[in-house]
Amino acid sequence: MSVDRLTPPGMFQPVPYHHVAVGTGTRHIHVAGQISRNEEADRLFPDDLVGQVGQAFRNAAKGLAAAGASFDDVVRMRFFLTRSRPEMFEDFMAGIEAVRAELQLPSPLPPLSAIGVDFLFEPDVLVELEVYAVLP
Repeated sequence: MSVDRLTPPGMFQPVPYHHVAVGTGTRHIHVAGQISRNEEADRLFPDDLVGQVGQAFRNAAKGLAAAGASFDDVVRMRFFLTRSRPEMFEDFMAGIEAVRAELQLPSPLPPLSAIGVDFLFEPDVLVELEVYAVLP
């Protein structure tokens, strides 16, 4: 594995992700713009936050796999959430948990940011995901 993740003493805990990731390698993979579109790209699938988070993860997994990587190689994730409110956190986390086993997501997750935005490219998109990975 080319990624070591840690949460040093003195940093905010507990959180469902590590605060620090150290990637050792020469191949950097960036997968961006992952929303909840199906592979035909004709509609959003599904239309709730839990489902959209899960589908964004599935799409990101396909991008990582195409580059020969997996979520074990991810050093950082960035989420953009539309019309973000604190009460959305439960559904956001439920979306992650819904695909954790299916996609073999590490626990705790790599460092992540969840950034609230007014809107994304399409009006019905609730979440967009970017992942960054490092391979030897």
